[in-house]
Amino acid sequence: MKRKNITRRELLQATAALGCLAATPFSAAASRLEGTDPPRSSSVRNPLKPPAEGSIPVAFLVSEGAVIIDFCGPWEVFQDVMIPGRMDMPFQLYTVSGTNKPIQVSGGMKIVPDYTLEAAPAPKVVVIPAQSAPSADVLEWIRKSAKSADVIMSVCTGAYLLAQTGLLAGKAATTHHGSYVDFARKYPDVRVKRGARFVEDGNLASAGGLSSGIDLALRVVERYYGRPVAQQVAFDMEYQGQGWMNPDSNAVYAKLRTSMDGHPLCVVCSMAIDAASASKSVYQGKTYYFCSPNHKSIFDASPAEFINAM
Repeated sequence: MKRKNITRRELLQATAALGCLAATPFSAAASRLEGTDPPRSSSVRNPLKPPAEGSIPVAFLVSEGAVIIDFCGPWEVFQDVMIPGRMDMPFQLYTVSGTNKPIQVSGGMKIVPDYTLEAAPAPKVVVIPAQSAPSADVLEWIRKSAKSADVIMSVCTGAYLLAQTGLLAGKAATTHHGSYVDFARKYPDVRVKRGARFVEDGNLASAGGLSSGIDLALRVVERYYGRPVAQQVAFDMEYQGQGWMNPDSNAVYAKLRTSMDGHPLCVVCSMAIDAASASKSVYQGKTYYFCSPNHKSIFDASPAEFINAM
């Protein structure tokens, strides 16, 4: 008889159903033993109210070039959430795009979006990863979704898409550390917080680069279901990062990296480059280096804006 391989979620469900102490942190295991939900921590800032029944719809907005970890990291977090006493999934996950045709994301992976913008269910959480330049329809979909969503969260340079909607005007946000200067230059009406793992402002939230999206997703879980549930998710994922409990934990990126003799950085994206072969420009008697001719052209078009944003 052929043996069926058990999936990880089935394993987690079986663990939850049996109340297996050995496989779970004490706080969650004790609650299951008592037959009660883990207590919602009174220290949770800005808690969100989950629905009395049914799941929370989470839309992942994707297009060509979407960065895999930016959306797959949060996807893994939300799919691993287990609520004691419940066997269903608390979060309903689906991808949304301007097309229903296969799209190629980072690394060459191809995915088929679940819904077009017009057909997508109304989300309560929206995840916006770094991706290609958005269409006017995509920006309008984000604006419309923000009117009823609990959280609109960007990851990495997905913050650019969120800023293009105008929703971030006058608000605080963060992005990948290599984009602090460029983002501040392009969106002077947004308060760029450097060295933040994530930033929350109203129902808008933005994560720093790449893996920071995992922490912001855990933070969203915490806001809905409390810290013990979020800790359980991190434990089950074998994720040992603590950034989701400390939004200021990206302090290492707070100070802007500067070029040193023999080790210049691109002024646009902070990428380390070879001075011997790099493009360069001289502005006000100082030499600036670039990782590509395109970044040199961007700088040359408005050098003062870059200097003021540094």
